[in-house]
Amino acid sequence: ERMNIVVSMVSENDRGNWEALYKAYADFYQVPMSQEILDTVWSWIFDKQNAFYALAARNAEDGLVGLMHFREMASPLRGKTVGFLDDLYICPESRGQGIVEAMFEALGKEAKTKGWPFVRWMTAEDNERARCVYDKIAEKTPWVTYHMPVV
Repeated sequence: ERMNIVVSMVSENDRGNWEALYKAYADFYQVPMSQEILDTVWSWIFDKQNAFYALAARNAEDGLVGLMHFREMASPLRGKTVGFLDDLYICPESRGQGIVEAMFEALGKEAKTKGWPFVRWMTAEDNERARCVYDKIAEKTPWVTYHMPVV
């Protein structure tokens, strides 16, 4: 059942709550987080040149309980832009309440208004809880992801 959840774009007033959620997300993936990274990502959200966006799920009691960062990405073979979902995090104590589904519904609406034919994302292979949700709302692609460090 969905609690009284409202999903909307992150606003300038959300900075403290957004930081807390993003730090928890970085902890989940065991990625070090710094104030410099937080400042950079926060600036991207409000830089209209960037095509980088943030959705937040809110409830009346706790404020921000979910966070989603996504952006526009060129798809040269299609000659179109598509969406790419970078980050998704729901507070552990708020999981299982339909928040992630509400966030994907909002993401779908945003994608439609931007004319994107789809939104693509990656997740860790062992992120089973998230993958159970993703398997219900999206198609798993046959693509394998590589990562080339540049030194």
